[in-house]
Amino acid sequence: MVAMSTQREIDEAMVRQQIDNIVDGIRAKDLEGLKQLYAADVVSFDVEPPLQHVGVEAKLKNWERAFTFFQDVRYEVRDLTVAVGGDVAFGHCFGRLSGTLKNGPATSGMWVRATFCFRKTDGNWLIAHDQVSVPFDIASGKGATDLEP
Repeated sequence: MVAMSTQREIDEAMVRQQIDNIVDGIRAKDLEGLKQLYAADVVSFDVEPPLQHVGVEAKLKNWERAFTFFQDVRYEVRDLTVAVGGDVAFGHCFGRLSGTLKNGPATSGMWVRATFCFRKTDGNWLIAHDQVSVPFDIASGKGATDLEP
């Protein structure tokens, strides 16, 4: 007899699918597809200034700006951990944006730390907050962009 999945297992699978959808959306440079993954009031602490981007349109402008540098985009996620409780969930992982730049050369990108906070709305898990960062060297004040997981 096959045991039925618990709601927590179902929700965790749904959140993991949303992360996969982010990866697919980035690889396709699909702004409309990505828009469906974020809450309208998402707050994003991304690697680009300013300190925060508020609202889905601001988040999409960040992706649009990033996509302008690439002819082809790859995105990789490693070491994804997800925790779900009720109508909120969070996940953290390492991510790397890479690909072929519009001016020709390929770039392997850099690994960043990413955290996603989800809110379940009408049965759909949407990103309500995300944060992307790189460690930095305190003495020099420069980002440590050559680290790997």
